[in-house]
Amino acid sequence: MLEKQIEKKVCDFAKVKGLLCYKFVSPGNAGVPDRMFVLPNGGVFFIEFKQLGKKPTPLQEREALKLTSRGCPVFVIDNVTEGLVTIQRMVDQC
Repeated sequence: MLEKQIEKKVCDFAKVKGLLCYKFVSPGNAGVPDRMFVLPNGGVFFIEFKQLGKKPTPLQEREALKLTSRGCPVFVIDNVTEGLVTIQRMVDQC
């Protein structure tokens, strides 16, 4: 399955669960995660989407570390099931 197909299915599920789902683009900051999600309680987390078995680039890993070191969770998702479980887990925690 293509990365964009995984991303769409996970984002559609997130919206049904009441999350805001933004395509995250930060000019001048390459390597940021693909999506930013805002939970109903205001919590924020990020997802980097990949095709099955693909890994983040070193630049993407560095950007994820910047976010996680400041308390923002970052997930790497390479399949729909893992994405849906991640969204549900984050909703359940808020």
